[in-house]
Amino acid sequence: MTSCNNSISQPEVFILAGIPGLESYHGWFSLPFFLVFIIALIGNVTIVFIIHAEKSLHEPMFLLLAMLSVVDLSLVSATVPRVLGIFWLDAKEININGCLTQMFFIPSFYVMESGILLAMAFDRFVAICNPLRYTTILANNSLVKMGLAVIARTMVVLTPAPILAKTLTRFRTNIIPYSYCAYMAMVQIACGDIFNYIVYGLMVILTSIGTDLLFISLSYGMILRAVFRIPSWEARHKALSTCGSHLCVIAIFYSPVVFSVLAQTFGYQMPPHFQIIVDNLYFLVPPMINPLVYGARTKQIREHILQVLYCHPK
Repeated sequence: MTSCNNSISQPEVFILAGIPGLESYHGWFSLPFFLVFIIALIGNVTIVFIIHAEKSLHEPMFLLLAMLSVVDLSLVSATVPRVLGIFWLDAKEININGCLTQMFFIPSFYVMESGILLAMAFDRFVAICNPLRYTTILANNSLVKMGLAVIARTMVVLTPAPILAKTLTRFRTNIIPYSYCAYMAMVQIACGDIFNYIVYGLMVILTSIGTDLLFISLSYGMILRAVFRIPSWEARHKALSTCGSHLCVIAIFYSPVVFSVLAQTFGYQMPPHFQIIVDNLYFLVPPMINPLVYGARTKQIREHILQVLYCHPK
């Protein structure tokens, strides 16, 4: 790591390294990035279009799914084009304002997605544990309140990130060893006392991703307890099948971040390029997989997709 003896003042332009150590393979990395981008765009636009067009799908579960798809579209649109610019055009320069903007919006969409997954877990909890009050508890105004709460939580948690980063005045280098402007990546190349900055970064994870994962786990714990009290095996299977798609999406969404946290907790030092690849999975895989999972596993969505593809009459 470059010494602070040769530190520089906060630069007007930073250099995004892409995937350090694997620069010669950037062209090859661009192919899966581009493919994921196209699949995510087509899949999520299809989900949003079908749910918007079909009034029979204007139910809480599907409206939450539409919200998830909108956030997924925002997430890949905020990340992948810039990464492809690095891989294809060697467009590595980004000014300080652009860097701070990325620093806010990219994790914001990720935290929003986590919040929506928590809302979807609550939806499944109410549907299975309190079905008679489902439409009352999850009325449209309740969904609007959930959406606003997700946005408000995101703003409160992540607004300090660019503000704090702007206060960093001395840097070892202007090269950020990432494919996008990550808060912790900028903090790690800064000079001086960065303890409080690191504490804030950890608090973001704990108060957003960690809290959501805890409450999702509690929701499914209560769902499983309710399901296994049902005497009929067929009724149990039907109840659990309604949760299958959501559980798949949760596993895909949280696995990379849980892997990274556990690796760091137990002292496993991943190679920098591998760490960056894993971090990119946070933002690439869920937007691509979510519409595929819901399209394949949700009967209503699957039927309407087939109607569109084969022009079947309703």
